[in-house]
Amino acid sequence: MFPKTGNTFQNAGKKPNTQIEYRDAIWIALTSELGGTHQAAKTTMRWTGVSERTARNWISGTHAPAGEHLVELMRNSDAVLSAVLALAGRREAHAFARLDLVRTELQAMLDAIDVIEDYRTPILD
Repeated sequence: MFPKTGNTFQNAGKKPNTQIEYRDAIWIALTSELGGTHQAAKTTMRWTGVSERTARNWISGTHAPAGEHLVELMRNSDAVLSAVLALAGRREAHAFARLDLVRTELQAMLDAIDVIEDYRTPILD
């Protein structure tokens, strides 16, 4: 019998840490936003169009979404969006996006206060 020759690969058969980090980040994001209940799976199914089993696998942390399903989760879940941006080292990108939303909400609140003050002013005079 001939001796085994050829290249051996480090970590052969093991998942790289980045895959595990990704799977865990999605799992944590989904459970923090939706919980680990049956309703969480139903919500995830509605967002992505996947089967209940697939949604449960994501929520339990045994598997992670890929491709178009990840995009749908990011579209519907701020927690998933934050997790993916953090994994990519782009945490500040989400902060800037949230800043625009906060600015819009704050302006709407200020406008509502102005309307209330307009109605209140004649009463005090």
